[in-house]
Amino acid sequence: MSKTNLNIPAGWVGGFPPANMPNMVYPKRDLSSLPMLGNMDNINFLQRQLGVKWPEFSWETEKGAKDPKRCFQQFSPYISRIGYTNEGRIYSIICPQQGIWLEDEICLNVEITVTGQRGWVNESTKELAADMTVEGKIWFTPAEHQGLKLRGLLPLLPKGYPINKENAIRVLTHLPNDPNQPIFQVNKGLTPRFTNPDFAKHDNEAFTEGNIDVEIGGIRLINNSKIDKFNQFILDVFNTGSGNMLQKGNVLSWNLWFVEPTLVSIPEWKDHAKKWRDSIDAHHGSPTGEGTKARYFDGSYFNAKVFVIEEIIKYIKEHI
Repeated sequence: MSKTNLNIPAGWVGGFPPANMPNMVYPKRDLSSLPMLGNMDNINFLQRQLGVKWPEFSWETEKGAKDPKRCFQQFSPYISRIGYTNEGRIYSIICPQQGIWLEDEICLNVEITVTGQRGWVNESTKELAADMTVEGKIWFTPAEHQGLKLRGLLPLLPKGYPINKENAIRVLTHLPNDPNQPIFQVNKGLTPRFTNPDFAKHDNEAFTEGNIDVEIGGIRLINNSKIDKFNQFILDVFNTGSGNMLQKGNVLSWNLWFVEPTLVSIPEWKDHAKKWRDSIDAHHGSPTGEGTKARYFDGSYFNAKVFVIEEIIKYIKEHI
């Protein structure tokens, strides 16, 4: 049960969606009458936000196996947020961005980039409905923050390789079981796909809950066979180290445990991505604190294979 002792700032008006959009009221949630908006195009309209203090992720580490061994991991606090107006219209959604640091040798930036969104929040009923399109991006943290083995190699890679966000490995996503539909939903409550272990529950602390299920597609090819092959290799190695989080065909689920609404600072919202990226680049961590290690339902920890680092370094040398 969500907590009731709240300190919610004044200013909430509500009223969105209006009465002439009846399909956007729960339990219906057809948002097709709203345009999909660029995620940073209308941030000057933002007034309020729901922060995800407990972003609980889950995925199958062995897709297709008799025992797929579902993993659970809480990402960094407030790694995701939903921004909206006093009336409740959503205009921007901040999604996960984190660093993967492998044994003091290799650091990768991983970002779920929102490419489009639409929807609404109702603070009075604690309900929400949103549609999103996202793209996963993976790239190497700047060379000066890598371990000694990789520090001198990255600058030698030709233009076009994923050594910055502009040339990131781009992983496509779509609605589960529908590769032709890039739009997927953010719904009220927890995902019905699985049961949460006790260590991934926050019923007595959260203001409300939401969930996302998105299927991972393939990488976006750039029509350069050498770079496409390199990018697929790095993604494969990343999946080895992360338990196949971004494996093609896998469904990545978020259970979103929100704290009570707060007001939005437009400059802070605008600079959020840079702040996180700088923190990841310099310290290999998150500015709001670290999440948890990936665990199975019984609480035992997932451990990446040690050979990942040497495989990456060997492969980069081959491309140089």
